[in-house]
Amino acid sequence: MTDKVIENNQVTIMGEIVSDFTFSHEIFGEGFYMVDVRVVRLSDSNDIIPLMVSERLVDVKGSYIGEYIAAQGQFRSYNRHEERKNRLVLSVFVRELEFIDEEEAERCNVENAKTNQIYLDGYICKDPIYRKTPLGREIADLLLAVNRPYGKSDYIPCICWGRNARFASGFEVGTRCEIWGRIQSREYMKKLSEDEVEKRVAYEVSVSKLELLDPDEE
Repeated sequence: MTDKVIENNQVTIMGEIVSDFTFSHEIFGEGFYMVDVRVVRLSDSNDIIPLMVSERLVDVKGSYIGEYIAAQGQFRSYNRHEERKNRLVLSVFVRELEFIDEEEAERCNVENAKTNQIYLDGYICKDPIYRKTPLGREIADLLLAVNRPYGKSDYIPCICWGRNARFASGFEVGTRCEIWGRIQSREYMKKLSEDEVEKRVAYEVSVSKLELLDPDEE
């Protein structure tokens, strides 16, 4: 059962470490730490992806800024309570990690091979939001609930474009679907008060392919 659940949420990230490890939390004596990885897009812009890493996978006391890694795991979420409401926090929970050289990372990026890939199998848990940009580009926002062991779920924001957006706009809550794409970061300004704004970063899955599944399919 556990292996089957893990298969419904698979992420591969390859890129450059751009931060030191910072402590996140501890479970049963095992410490987990956050680190940011810069992944280059084909358009030459960057995504900064947060990774959650166990201290058992790497010496978290060391500084690895400028080094390159390949990591595999799952895209996970949790609700953090702040400003009298919950905020959805997303990161890649790393299960496997290895250091690689810069040439390998650049070659994989040029070949578009496994530098930033995600596969999800989950359920639509909120009505899709369909809209068009001023230039007529079609966009649909989805929120996908992906099951994990012990009765928990991760809630993953996804964004579709063009034909995928039109297709997804008709999905109903409870629809089961598969999604393939990449994790992207996006900066935005959060208004805290009349006089104060704060720059924040949102994370979502940019969808390249999606398919409907039978909700009863095993």
